[in-house]
Amino acid sequence: MPPTLTIALAQNNPTVGALDVNADLVRRDRATAADLNADLVVFGELNMTGYPPEDLVRKPAFQRRIEAEVSALARETADGGPALLVGAPWRSGGKLWNAALLLGDGRIMEIRAKHHLPNYGVFDEMRVFDAGPLPEPMNFRGRRLGVMICEDMWYQDVARHLALQGAEMLIVPNGSPFEVGKAGRRMDLATSRARETELPLIYVNLVGGQDELAFDGASFVSDRQGKILRRDKGWDESVIATHWTYDDNRWRCTPGEVIDKPGQMESIYRAMVVGLRDYVKKNGFPGVVLGLSGGIDSALSAAVAVDALGPEQVLTVMMPSPYTSTESLEDASEVARLLGTRLESISIGPAMEAFGTMLDPLFAETQADTTEENIQSRSRGLLLMALSNKFGHMLLTTGNKSEMSVGYATLYGDMCGGYSVLKDLYKTTVFSLCEWRNNHRPDGLLGPDGPVMPQRVIDKPPSAELKPDQTDQDSLPPYDVLDAILTGLVEDERSLEDLVADGHDPDLIKRVWRLLDLAEYKRRQAPPGVKISARAFGRDRRYPITNGFTKLVSKG
Repeated sequence: MPPTLTIALAQNNPTVGALDVNADLVRRDRATAADLNADLVVFGELNMTGYPPEDLVRKPAFQRRIEAEVSALARETADGGPALLVGAPWRSGGKLWNAALLLGDGRIMEIRAKHHLPNYGVFDEMRVFDAGPLPEPMNFRGRRLGVMICEDMWYQDVARHLALQGAEMLIVPNGSPFEVGKAGRRMDLATSRARETELPLIYVNLVGGQDELAFDGASFVSDRQGKILRRDKGWDESVIATHWTYDDNRWRCTPGEVIDKPGQMESIYRAMVVGLRDYVKKNGFPGVVLGLSGGIDSALSAAVAVDALGPEQVLTVMMPSPYTSTESLEDASEVARLLGTRLESISIGPAMEAFGTMLDPLFAETQADTTEENIQSRSRGLLLMALSNKFGHMLLTTGNKSEMSVGYATLYGDMCGGYSVLKDLYKTTVFSLCEWRNNHRPDGLLGPDGPVMPQRVIDKPPSAELKPDQTDQDSLPPYDVLDAILTGLVEDERSLEDLVADGHDPDLIKRVWRLLDLAEYKRRQAPPGVKISARAFGRDRRYPITNGFTKLVSKG
């Protein structure tokens, strides 16, 4: 009979730094793989520490604990069960590697280091790791496994070298975070590497949330022409067995279930849910609290929170002022009813009066302006933070990327909080997601079937309601125009001339550009939020606060 292998793909959800917890996840998945008669279990990149561990890996005590946990797992493989291919930082010869370690027969059998260290966007691996040499194939039961870690798949040289050194298949452990459009690029690269080397390819990705990053799983197997033979579900932990036969001098995988990739709206929504869920749970919060205004941003934030945590862990608070419309009160109440959350109401009128009295001696000779409006927002922030402090719930902020881009947000007011699920979503995407969620509820979400907000919340003009008859468009251009300009400036780094050629007014472009740069100091103080795009504020896009270039642009 020809040689056979059963290789299990284990996409799990590690917690950065929780070495004992992560080791137990490996044990759990190994037991599942043993029931599937697996010979080898492949895990994602740095699954032992979680990804990205950042400067935590610099601590010698942390490094020693990693080595102890990996060594303990290696000893356990003496039981005759499946071997393990795990990811961990590893010290060797005075260097610290992002490594893949093959554990079997009671020992550490092979170690390979990541060759290409990403140093762009959210990735800072050159800061903490040393680059390894071009890897040689790993020997496993007389076979030659070509292991290349995550970024190594994005270049031709590693796969080519492995093939030339006799690798019989390619295995790619990944810690590849979600962003819109990235799944297609992964597939294109995997297909290219398979075709170039004429080797089948196994791709195993992490799942779960880590601070601003969300990992979408969707592990897969392709044949040597890049055809997908197996694809696992996205966003959830799982262990699947793939069956291989060595025939005609090559490994062939038995085709199995190829789960369809979710559409863009579902992918974005799941990223928000997973990012919030794991931020709350991994940091030990009992739930979240958020202000429910009757507007679209807070309604979508509340829906994501309920889908992530369940209605019993979400406290919503309406904080009306004299400018709050009856319509907003009704809409907030209906959102809470549809989601099944507890809704409290605390008027900020007394706070406005108190601050007015305190400040009147200094403000007496001045005209009311945005200062008084910001006092309203900060009064709400103070109340919500008080509830967070008293009951332990994390405060969820509700601002979107359009607002944060141009500074249409109040420091220590509506920016107060621990996490923001809309941080990387432009307002036009917020509208689309609300329409989508009202008509779809993917499996695994904890919120209700059917609509999660009244249609009126989506249709009415957005307003902060900080003065009579106010709408966002009093201060901002229409969101479809604003978002198109911001996409050009933020995501694409396009020039003034390029945007004018698209038909945008040059004076409006200069105004938006100036607002974008002026608001950098606010964004530095904003809470983290789940990454959706290729250019999320914070880790992806880092601009100086003191920045004179915008002045040159505005002068023409």
